[in-house]
Amino acid sequence: MWPLRRPSDPRRDPAPSRWAYRMQRLMLTPAFRLTLRAGLPAAAVVAAGALWLGDAERRAHLLGYVAEARAAIESRPEFRVELMAIDGASADLAEEIRATLALDLPTTSFDLDLDALRETVAALAPVESVSLRIRPGGVLQLEVTERVPALVWRSAEGLHLLDAEGHAVRRIAARTDRPDLPLIAGEGANAHVAEARALLSAARPIAPRVRGLVRVGERRWDLVLDRGQRIMLPAERPRRALDRVIAMDGAQDLLARDVTAVDMRLAGRPTLRLAPAAMEEMHRIRRIEWGED
Repeated sequence: MWPLRRPSDPRRDPAPSRWAYRMQRLMLTPAFRLTLRAGLPAAAVVAAGALWLGDAERRAHLLGYVAEARAAIESRPEFRVELMAIDGASADLAEEIRATLALDLPTTSFDLDLDALRETVAALAPVESVSLRIRPGGVLQLEVTERVPALVWRSAEGLHLLDAEGHAVRRIAARTDRPDLPLIAGEGANAHVAEARALLSAARPIAPRVRGLVRVGERRWDLVLDRGQRIMLPAERPRRALDRVIAMDGAQDLLARDVTAVDMRLAGRPTLRLAPAAMEEMHRIRRIEWGED
């Protein structure tokens, strides 16, 4: 028979206590379980690392070990840069690039900032574009596209070579250094290279006589010919005015006459400026016609 419970025995409650219930509810929360599984171990590791690194001698030992490991990796032959090769540049430009970079070779690829080197080379006036890479065998390879001179520009600072877009390439000492290139002159002429090239192209029928273009007042051009002749072009539609002069020269040998200037600044009234001897001769003829002589 079952023993009889004495009235004085307390009844056992099968329900969990309040704190046990709250703990069970927390364990059902994903964030709490993640904190227990990952957060607490990570915090313990960080605390242990901070405690270990709190000693200055240990920190110095660790930094020395890291430096030795990095030096051992960087000094490996596959990371060494022994030579620099430059393709696409003239001898003078290649020498300028080497002097500008002033690299102390051999060195490691970890010590080379390719982006900074590229910007330094691209900033050189004769360079249009450049690409850098480290080739197998420890060679720093530069592929350079050099600006091609298209004009000689004479300014107050001297003579400069310009490319087709008006960028300065380099200075030259004398016009005879590049007699194969056309000449432009005047302040602001370098900002209108496209227009200058179009005018020089239009002047091909008289190209043997063309000496250059002069920018006047930073707004218009004068085409300078041999024998001291000038074709004074307007600020608006200068090529159209030049075509008219060339057409008149083809029909009437205008530029073969004793004319010092052909003024086309007024489109509706071209004006000729005669040489002093021609002017005197014209006055003499007129006096004869008027019966003054």
